Amino acid sequence: MTVSSLSEDELISQIFAPIAGDGALGLHDDVALLPSPQGSELVLTVDTIVGGVHYFPGDPPGAVARKALRVNLSDLASKGAEPLGFLLSLSMPPQTSLSWIAAFAEGLGADARAYDCPLLGGDTVRTQGPVTISITAVGRVPSGYLVRRTGARVGDILAVTGTIGDSALGLALRLAEEGQSNGNLGWRDELTPLEYAHLTQRYLLPEPRNAIASAIRDYASGAMDVSDGLIGDARKFLRTSGVSGRIDLESVPLSQAARAAIDLSPELLKTAVTGGDDYEVLCSVPPARFEALRAQCAQENVGLTAIGKVEEGNAPLSAFLEGTEYLIDRGSYSHF
Repeated sequence: MTVSSLSEDELISQIFAPIAGDGALGLHDDVALLPSPQGSELVLTVDTIVGGVHYFPGDPPGAVARKALRVNLSDLASKGAEPLGFLLSLSMPPQTSLSWIAAFAEGLGADARAYDCPLLGGDTVRTQGPVTISITAVGRVPSGYLVRRTGARVGDILAVTGTIGDSALGLALRLAEEGQSNGNLGWRDELTPLEYAHLTQRYLLPEPRNAIASAIRDYASGAMDVSDGLIGDARKFLRTSGVSGRIDLESVPLSQAARAAIDLSPELLKTAVTGGDDYEVLCSVPPARFEALRAQCAQENVGLTAIGKVEEGNAPLSAFLEGTEYLIDRGSYSHF
C-alpha cells in the first residue's frame, strides 16, 4: 500500500497521532498549544532535509526521521536551549509506501521520546519530487540567557565538542558506494570494517549535544553548531561577533576512524574540516571558564577540545597546521 491509499486525515490519525505530544491536541486541530514557561524565552529553529541531497534513497526511513529531528536539536543545544517540541512538514510523492512512512514515524517517535521533544503538529502534502522533511523545533532558555553567535570576545578560547570530519568522510564513502564520486578513494579499501562503519554511521545519524545545553549556557560566551563545515562556520561565528581568530588544525579532535583515513590520504584533512554535517557545538569560552565547561561536558561523556583563539581585528579566520598557515579557499558546504 502507498500513501495515496489513505486520506490525509487517515494518514495523520493512523501514523502520526500516536507519537504526538499533549500540546498537539490529538492532531485534531489546526494549531498546537504550547504553554509559555514563566521566566523563559522561546527559541525557534527550522531545518529541511531533502532526499538525494541530505540522505540517500535507500537509507532506513527511521534514520532519516531521526536525522531530520536531530539537526534541529543541535541548533537548540548550541544556543543553550532545552527542547519543548517540534512541528513537522512532510512532502512526499503519492507512491511512497505506507511501510516507509510507518518506519519513519517509528524512528521519529523514538527520538521525540529520547530527547523529550514531542511532535506538536504539522502538515503533509503531495509532491512529485523526493521526500522532503522540514522540522521547526521549539526550545526555551531562561530569559536573557540565549547563547548567541555575537558573543565571542578577544582572548576567548575557541573550542569544539566531540570529533570533526566523520560525517564528511562518511559521505565520501557513501557517494562512492552509489558511484557518484570522482575523487581518489584508494584510502577506502584500507579502512577496517569498524572504521568504515563508524564514518558512514556518523553521516547517517548525527549526535546532537543537548545533554550539555545548560553547560554551554553557563560557561560559553558565544556558540553555534557545526553544520556546514568547521572552518566556514568558525568564519561566520567570528565575523558575526566582529572579531578575528585562528584555528590550529593539529588540535582539531578526530575520531580514530577519521585519523586512519587522513593518515592514508592527507588531503582528506581539508574534507574533514570543511565538509560539514558534524552537528557538534563550536563555542568561545573565557579562559577562566574553560576547564569548568570541559568538566561539565565530561560528566555527560562529551569531549570538549580547545582548537584556537579569538583575536582582535576583522581579518577572516586563519588556519594553521604545525605552525604553517593552511590555505582553505572554501571553508564550508553551500547549497548554492
